[in-house]
Amino acid sequence: MLITSIDNEKVKNYIKLKDKKYRDSTGLFLVEGSHLVLEAHKKGLVKELILEVDEVFPIDIANVVYLPMDIINKISSVETPQKVMALCEKPKENNELGNRVLILDDVQDPGNVGTIIRSSCAFNIDTVVFSKNSVDLYNPKTIRATQGMFFHLNCVRRDIIPVIEELKDKGIPIYGTLVGWGSDVKDLTKEEKDKFCLIVGNEGNGVEEKITKMCDKNLYINTNSNVESLNVAIATSILLYELGGKHE
Repeated sequence: MLITSIDNEKVKNYIKLKDKKYRDSTGLFLVEGSHLVLEAHKKGLVKELILEVDEVFPIDIANVVYLPMDIINKISSVETPQKVMALCEKPKENNELGNRVLILDDVQDPGNVGTIIRSSCAFNIDTVVFSKNSVDLYNPKTIRATQGMFFHLNCVRRDIIPVIEELKDKGIPIYGTLVGWGSDVKDLTKEEKDKFCLIVGNEGNGVEEKITKMCDKNLYINTNSNVESLNVAIATSILLYELGGKHE
C-alpha cells in the first residue's frame, strides 16, 4: 500500500503513537530501524511493515505500507529517521514472575531503563516489573535504548507492594538497594543468589522508604570514598552481575 498524504488515517494513527495514552489504549507501538524491526518480527509482533518508497526489507509479511520520506519524518521520533519501521502489538504480559525478578521503583530515565533491560537479559532475570510511575517501556527513547532486548524479557507494569507480597509468599528473598550501607552484595551466599527479587530506585530519591522496610536485606556496592553513589543503571548492572553472572 502506497500512502502519499499526511492526512491519511493510518498516518495520523502512527503519529498518535508518540503519546503514551494512545499506545496504552490501542496496545500498539512503533519501532524504527532494521535491527528492532527484525527483533519484533522474530517474536511475531509486527502488524505492519513501514518502508520508504522503493525500499526493500527481507521479511515475509502481508501488510506493507510505503511512505515518502517527508511523511516518515513526521512519524519518526528521531532526528535522522530510518527507512524501515514497523507497527507492532505489545507482547502479552506473563503473570508468572519467575524466581529472578527485578523491580524498578519509579525509574524515570529511558536511557537508564534501556541499560537495565540489556543487563537483565545478560544476567538471567526472568521478569522486570515497572512501577506505575516508572518510564513507559514503549516510549520510543526507551525502546531504542534497550536495543531490542526487551523482546526477550517478561516486562510488566504493576503496583510494587502486591508484587513484593506475592514473591514473599513464594519464599523469594527481597533485596533492596541503599547507598553505602547494608549488606555488601559480594557477601551473599550462592543460595541467596539462586532466587531473588532486587528492587532499584528512582534516580533522585532511591527506593521508597516503605518499600525499603519490606526488604529482607538491603544491598550496597562497596566503592572507594571518592564516589558517593553510582548511576542507577550502572549500579543495577553491577548488582545483577554479582547476583546472576556466570563467573564462578
